[in-house]
Amino acid sequence: MAFVTLITRLATLACLLYISQAQNCWKDTACSGPDDTAFPGPWESNIYAPSSRSVSPKSILSLQTGEVISSFPGDAKLSGNGSQLVFDFGIEVGGLVHLKYLSTGPGALGLAFTEAKNWIGEWSDSSNGKLKGPDGAIYASFNKSGSGTYTMPDLSLRGGFRYLTLFLVTNSTTSVEIKDIQLEIGFEPTWSNLRAYQGYFHSSDELLNKIWYSGAYTLQTNNVPPNTGRQVPFLTTGWANNGTLGPGDTIIVDGAKRDRAVWPGDMGVAVPSTFVSVGDLTAVKNALQVMYNYQNSTTGAFPEAGPPLLQLGSDSYHSVSIVWSMIGSYNYVLYTNDTVFLAQNWAKYLKAMDFIYGKVGDSGLLNVTGLRDWARWQTGFNGSEPNMILYRTLITGAELAIWAGQPSLNATWNERAASLRTAINKYCWDSGYGAFKDNATATTLHPQDANSMAIFFDVVDSTTKAGSISSNLLKNWTPIGAVAPELPENISPFISSFEIQAHFSIGETARALELIRRCWGWYLNNPNGTESTVIEGYLQNGTFGYRSSRGYAYDASYISHSHGWSSGPTSGLTTYVLGLSVTGIGGKEWKLAPQFGDLTSAEGGFMTILGRYQASWQLKAGGYTLSYNVPEETTGQIVLPCLARGNWPRIEIDGHPIPRDTSAQIVGDGVVFSVAGGEHSIEVK
Repeated sequence: MAFVTLITRLATLACLLYISQAQNCWKDTACSGPDDTAFPGPWESNIYAPSSRSVSPKSILSLQTGEVISSFPGDAKLSGNGSQLVFDFGIEVGGLVHLKYLSTGPGALGLAFTEAKNWIGEWSDSSNGKLKGPDGAIYASFNKSGSGTYTMPDLSLRGGFRYLTLFLVTNSTTSVEIKDIQLEIGFEPTWSNLRAYQGYFHSSDELLNKIWYSGAYTLQTNNVPPNTGRQVPFLTTGWANNGTLGPGDTIIVDGAKRDRAVWPGDMGVAVPSTFVSVGDLTAVKNALQVMYNYQNSTTGAFPEAGPPLLQLGSDSYHSVSIVWSMIGSYNYVLYTNDTVFLAQNWAKYLKAMDFIYGKVGDSGLLNVTGLRDWARWQTGFNGSEPNMILYRTLITGAELAIWAGQPSLNATWNERAASLRTAINKYCWDSGYGAFKDNATATTLHPQDANSMAIFFDVVDSTTKAGSISSNLLKNWTPIGAVAPELPENISPFISSFEIQAHFSIGETARALELIRRCWGWYLNNPNGTESTVIEGYLQNGTFGYRSSRGYAYDASYISHSHGWSSGPTSGLTTYVLGLSVTGIGGKEWKLAPQFGDLTSAEGGFMTILGRYQASWQLKAGGYTLSYNVPEETTGQIVLPCLARGNWPRIEIDGHPIPRDTSAQIVGDGVVFSVAGGEHSIEVK
């Protein structure tokens, strides 16, 4: 009998432990994320994600000066109507607030939220609509003195904020002492360990390291429960995040605070950065599935954005359902080898390809018939930017066709891509300026987006043109980032994410690193920002704001300070500075081509279904060392930077010299050769 009792108690304890673990994930969501980081090490000190799903503010600020009054827990007392305290969590957070307080009479506590310090006070920053102004506050009422508690309703979940302002509303001499504040983290809902990153990066430059992790943390805050989208139609006052976004238990959206919707264009930057850092590709899969689920069955067009926003009607918007959803499908399958997902959606993919390529005219260029291309309200013409993206769609589609078992389409789409490339270079290149025009008319606009994509997507047809574009892009630079000519006064880390990849891809490492430091470094070190995430955009005068292509200015507080479309340095630093990337489905093939710039060392890695991929390099007197450890069953291409252009260096792999009469050859500034997987060390002198 005692034995049975013991077994019963053990079973009860196991059940309680299971419940406790389950509660570490969001509400009723089952924990399906990783238990721990794939690459433990000292670089984990740069992870911004908290160690618990329940966090408290770090300090209390003065509303008037923004300076720290005290740490928290600490003296936190409100006395009289209108008294206020600002609680600083120290980083971007999001979720539901739980309060414990002690009051001396009746009244109400107001709760207001903001991502940036600029708008701390009784009005939350704007998340509900571009021109509607601040969101206001929510209130916890109490009718008598004594201890009280308050928990925000699920409807009022605040997706992204750093600062919480509490203020007292009363008709008496009531005072309230704040005893405890706990925030229940709502993002990355299927992870019990928010620090269980599946990738890492560490270099000799601590600013670059922090920027890499700020992008990674931003992407985490953008992975949200599918029942917490922004309510549509928008409210006239306040805010609500109870909209259904899509399938599954987690889904990636554009921003933590807003729009809290699936925008595939944002995923053009966010997905590669997710892969090398956080590794939550389930959220990516669910977001892509939304596009297929809501495809127009007649035309083949995808929505611009997923529900509840479900915006329709554009060919070429930055999150165009057609081309960016198709590129996103390629990236997802490349990283995961999820050919089941591909097979389930292949017929719809084909319909989308027919729809978008059907808009290619006699000139060989895509004719943009829809509205709202990024930074351009009324588009039309043969815009160079959408044609660049269509080229990338055809190239990636050709690869998808092989994986889908339709090799004949590989040839067809590659031929179409070649024809489109020829037409773009013929009709959109401005030889007098040395860059691509905004479209195939006599315009003098040379946009940042199309020119960056021309290099990054390999549309430009000569190295001379690529070099000219790279140099001309520098004309847009300011001390705090690159202004987008297509959207005057605005600095867009989204489009600059493509620019840094463009510079990297042609070996202009110094330019790419300098732009990262100017743009992302400026925001990360800005005391008025989140100091933990990447911002949607800002103005060249250094203020947080956004001027649209239609000439009006958004409410400045509407800007998202945790926006995945700005996370380009996270993938760029891994792919180009560390030099490690996957080139074959699921990581069966990979590439290691480091770029040193002004750094002296770098290391990092990521996971695929095949296992861990890890590399490192370090400069030393007279040369450098390069190590890698990847799954045995894979093959890779090594590109070793030459110490002197055109000269064959001395190369040893695992202590054995590589003679010149091997398959290795000098290509440009590097020695290129193929290798098998495994763990190996290379020394170059």
